[in-house]
Amino acid sequence: MNRFNFTTFLTSNTNLDQVFLDELFSNCSIRKYAKGEFLLRPNQKCEHSFFVEKGLLKQYHIDEKGKEHILQFAPENWFVADRESAYFDNPSLYFIQAIEDSAVFLIDENFILSLSASTPAFLKFNHTLLHNHIRHLQKRIMMLLSATAEERYLNFISIYPDLTLRVSQIMIASYLGITPESLSRVRKDLAKRNHHTQNLS
Repeated sequence: MNRFNFTTFLTSNTNLDQVFLDELFSNCSIRKYAKGEFLLRPNQKCEHSFFVEKGLLKQYHIDEKGKEHILQFAPENWFVADRESAYFDNPSLYFIQAIEDSAVFLIDENFILSLSASTPAFLKFNHTLLHNHIRHLQKRIMMLLSATAEERYLNFISIYPDLTLRVSQIMIASYLGITPESLSRVRKDLAKRNHHTQNLS
């Protein structure tokens, strides 16, 4: 499997030398997941961070009524993991599942902790990833608490610009915390306004 995406991601975001990268890759494995296959299920412990080389994953929870709530999508060049399970050694509350046929790097969490303790450059890189993740989640919480359905949808497009063609309207609505019917109205209203603007120009 070509390491191009993962290698490019690391070298463009860190100043780690090739010896270190070789050690990192020697402690990673890459696995192909078929569409619908699970990387993680509730009550399992999350032992890896997952980097998507190719394909698309989703992280989600199913409530007591059987309703799916999508926390995150992970397309190419994204990381996904259950941080609570991995760091605090708790059983996971989430599913992580392939939406498309996917190739994923599995990075052992214990190895990440070891590298962070021994390598300042990697510690800084890992902290940056974690803080970016926290920043993303904070913004997502604020959008769910205070934003309109249209504002949530526009924010979704800014984060995941190509996913409207790759995931169903039901999944997008689940991520946005609105009904598919509400999402359909938002998209129709945006299309009408865009069409009207084009006619005026």
